[in-house]
Amino acid sequence: MNIVLLGPPGVGKGTYAGRLSERYGIPHISTGDILREEIKRDSELGRKVKKYVERGELVPDSIIIEVIKERLAADDCRKGFILDGFPRTLNQARALDNIVRVDVVFNFVAPKEVIIERLSGRRICRKCGAIYHIRYKPPKKPGVCDICGGELYQREDDKPEVIERRLEVYKEQTAPLIDYYSKKGLLVDIDASKEVNEVIAQCERILRERGILK
Repeated sequence: MNIVLLGPPGVGKGTYAGRLSERYGIPHISTGDILREEIKRDSELGRKVKKYVERGELVPDSIIIEVIKERLAADDCRKGFILDGFPRTLNQARALDNIVRVDVVFNFVAPKEVIIERLSGRRICRKCGAIYHIRYKPPKKPGVCDICGGELYQREDDKPEVIERRLEVYKEQTAPLIDYYSKKGLLVDIDASKEVNEVIAQCERILRERGILK
């Protein structure tokens, strides 16, 4: 079950991938998480990536492809995987075709105003990484993590002005993937403006209809 998730930043890909990963026992591979961990470690890769992330720009293909190729070679990917955040360009998509077979591509769609509200309200714990939302999942005490008491902060790329730029970059560079995967017969639009359980139900229906989920 090799699944690729497409959709603009803030549409909820991470949430849906996490649910599907837990349910079917295949890893959720988030390039964003991998790269943020490198930034946190202040590794050589992390320092390179940080410059692009803070400007709301895409990390160069050469860096991302190497990271993904190494990750997909791991033992836990033998039964399948869920790719979240890769591919983001046609070059990356073609590179992926040379590494593995993709079974289905879920294209999550939602209105721009919904995406901006979801992202700009997100807060993350500096200590344990727990995620909150000032409207949908607020902490008991403002600015403080319920789990560990750590400080909550807003990621630089979750600020409204950076979100606008991220959405522009997505439209310019990533949207062509919709056409690429449509021509291959792999792309399915999923309405991500609905409640999480409804979104997951849409995904599972498609997996069954296509014989991917037995």
